[in-house]
Amino acid sequence: MKQQIIVSGIGGQGVLFLTRVIAQAAVNRGMPVLTAETHGMAQRGGTVLSTVKVGDFASPLIRSGQADVGLLLWEANLQVHTSLLKNSGVLLINSDTAGEGERIDASAIARNLGNAVLSNLVLLGLAVRRQALFCTAEECEAAIRQLAPAKFVEQNLAAFHKGLESGNPDSLADR
Repeated sequence: MKQQIIVSGIGGQGVLFLTRVIAQAAVNRGMPVLTAETHGMAQRGGTVLSTVKVGDFASPLIRSGQADVGLLLWEANLQVHTSLLKNSGVLLINSDTAGEGERIDASAIARNLGNAVLSNLVLLGLAVRRQALFCTAEECEAAIRQLAPAKFVEQNLAAFHKGLESGNPDSLADR
């Protein structure tokens, strides 16, 4: 199995943690994985793009039109990063408006859980529910348990489960 994934957002949204969870799920499965990120981490709020390649690849960078999955935590990055997605690619977006791709108001769900940063794991849950990623819910849960600080494990898992339970693919997911 080979899969190329982009994770896009802004600093402070948990793009890098989401990337680490996906990569850890691959490592736990014994699959080769490469990651890379382009960001201005010195400034919270700057654009962040991470790439994850699962399978036998020589380079972590994803060329235009090659990504199988796009996980966008910040809708404004749609114009910038969707050119990386192949025509048949799956696009999942954190958004409270209708439009291109499948959308879920992950930010509202995360705020209801008491932590807006959890939108990253809500979006991951939706991706796993839609079987857009190579990994299972159990593999993601194991990776979250490995990577999250102990005091945040339960709330991270709660956010992931909200994404797994999210609504109808023809409308904005449960708000």
